[in-house]
Amino acid sequence: MTQPSSSPTQSIGQKGEALAASYLQAQGWAILATNWRCTRGELDIIAQHGAMLVFVEVRTRRAENTEAAFASITPTKRKRLMAAIYDYLAQQDLGDTDWRVDAIAVALRRHAAPLIDHAEDALGW
Repeated sequence: MTQPSSSPTQSIGQKGEALAASYLQAQGWAILATNWRCTRGELDIIAQHGAMLVFVEVRTRRAENTEAAFASITPTKRKRLMAAIYDYLAQQDLGDTDWRVDAIAVALRRHAAPLIDHAEDALGW
């Protein structure tokens, strides 16, 4: 049985997530998991930065800047993201762990290298 091919949108997202993971690793972060799924959602990247557990939402767009990518994190997406985070913390028995949510926006530019913009504590908590 063959795997279904990914859509162009999925392919763009996968490229952005790979670029984001490489960026974080170059900054000395440890990538613990990618594309972690549960019934309530998906976590793009789960990483360790020092003593902090960081859930990273990656948004990728074909654009010249990262504004549209950050703007695509809607209130509905935030709710799904938080539900998945709570599921992960419960499943891994990490209730007392310090954690935060970051966002990385990736702009896949037509005539230049991709632009990566990292916002720490992206949900403002």
